Formats: sequence, structure tokens, C-alpha cells
Amino acid sequence: MAELAAQGKSPEILFWVGCAGSYDARAIKVTKAFAKILNAANIDFAILGQEERCTGDPARRAGNEFLFQMSAMMNIETINQYKFKRIVTTCPHCYNTFKNEYPALGGDFKVIHHSEYLQELIADGKIRITDEGEIKGKKLTYHDSCYIGRGNDIYEAPREVLNALNNDIIEMKRCKSDGLCCGAGGAQMFKEDEPGNKRINTERAEEAIHTGAEVIAANCPFCITMLEDGIKEKDAQEKVTVLDLAEIIADRI
Repeated sequence: MAELAAQGKSPEILFWVGCAGSYDARAIKVTKAFAKILNAANIDFAILGQEERCTGDPARRAGNEFLFQMSAMMNIETINQYKFKRIVTTCPHCYNTFKNEYPALGGDFKVIHHSEYLQELIADGKIRITDEGEIKGKKLTYHDSCYIGRGNDIYEAPREVLNALNNDIIEMKRCKSDGLCCGAGGAQMFKEDEPGNKRINTERAEEAIHTGAEVIAANCPFCITMLEDGIKEKDAQEKVTVLDLAEIIADRI
């Protein structure tokens, strides 16, 4: 963004990469897949690079309101320096924070999650699904992340993205507004397990395996980590793969 601004240019999209998408080895694959899609669709986009910092979502969920507001105000000040049309992010936590929490602090930005943006690109014919790729012919099931599903009532856009593949899609018993959390929400990703009989991600992995699907489609870096751990715990990693929507679409364009 800084380089473009120095040239007097403003991109259509500010791609908010997020902490996971920048530093987590698994999530970086999603970042690269989404960038591949944006380039294939000839979308004019840019990132903040080293100017980007955490949205503060984990801090607020863990109860550190001061740290959240510090992070938020710094991000808002940085973003307000630049001109663009919309923010797109592959992280539901970042999306929810931008959409529902930054406005109270003066950060009023147009933001869209990549599951909705992918649906737009497909509907507008900017990306075309081919009959090739490793995902072709595989059975899919879709996991509703909490912040995209119940948190922001986005259920159909990601399913429309998957429907464009013409693969068999099998819903889990608990889906949409009844979907089960992966177990990482509310800053649970960063703390030890609480006492209980079974991990939430193990139960969710069991539900996904029970559908007979070969691919679990997800839209959140936390969900991907938790589901992959659950699949490993059930020793089913050779039968079931967890992939982000961006990875699935990047495989078929």
C-alpha cells in the first residue's frame, strides 16, 4: 500500500493477511492460494506488509481490553492513510473485528470475507472453474466457522463457492446455525484444555469423518488447525484432507 500511495495509486482491494496468514506455516498456504486467485482474476490488490499488525481479536477475547484498543487504534490510523474500495480477509476473526468492533473506535471500513468475495468472483465470471485438479470428483463437507456462520449469518456464499465445483457435498449433522465450534474460539486457541471427557475438535472431526467426505472445506485458519489435529487424533489423515475454500478454488482454476 505504501509503495502504491507513493506513486499516487490506490488499489481496489486491501488484502488483510492477518497474523496466521503471515506467520503460521499452514495458513501461509491459504494466503498464497488466495493471492493466486486474485492474480488470476486480474484484481488490483495490495497488502500493508510490515505496517499490518494484529487486529487485537485474541486480546479482547482473552480479556485484555487495553491491548485490543491499542492494536485497533494503531491499525485504524494506518489504514486511514490509504485509499481503496474494500478490505478482504481470509480470517473470520479479522473480518468480525473490522465489521463489528472497529466502528466503535472510529474505524468504519467496508470489509468482506474471502468466502463471499470468491462467490462474487465466480458469479461475475472473473474466475472459471476447470474440470481438472486434485479436488475433482472428491466428496466434500463444509465446516461453518463461528464468526462467519452464527456470528455474521453467512451460510450460503461459501456453499455456492463449493457448488461451482460440481462435487458431491455432504452436510454434517450439525451445520449452519447449528454448527459445532472447532474448539478454538474465544481465545481457546491459546490456552490449555479445560477439564472434560473429549476435545471439541475431536468430536467435530468425528462428525466430518462420519459423512464419508474426503475433503473438509473450511474458511478459518483456527478451524483448519483444530480440524487437522482432530483428524490426526482419529488417525484419518490419509483418508480426509482439510482445505480452505481458497485452496480448493485455486486447485480448480
